[in-house]
Amino acid sequence: MLDHFGVQCADMAASSSFYDTVLTPLGSGRVMDFGVAIGYGPPSEPMFWISAQETGEGFRESHIAFAAADRASVRAFFDAAVGHGAAVLHEPRLWPEYHPDYYGAFVRDPDGNNVEAVCHKPE
Repeated sequence: MLDHFGVQCADMAASSSFYDTVLTPLGSGRVMDFGVAIGYGPPSEPMFWISAQETGEGFRESHIAFAAADRASVRAFFDAAVGHGAAVLHEPRLWPEYHPDYYGAFVRDPDGNNVEAVCHKPE
């Protein structure tokens, strides 16, 4: 449904380090790097972009949910994020209020965005 999505970051070094770390367990990584903008995804498909903040003032939280292949990948994402110093919003668990197999974990990125890894498959 989406072609790509991007967020502006106050500190590109901190944000790129964070996303380099947490997207690896989900099977994604840097696929393009222009210095002021970095694209992540599977090889040759940059679907998620971070860029230096150029517009607007102040902070507006975004929510980003990355697909995980399985529940172990959600846990690996969470462990990588916490190991990187991310604030924990919600540890990995089932969210039956969304649907019976919704398994997700939520953390804050260096800019304060709500970042999730989610698996929709049964255990």
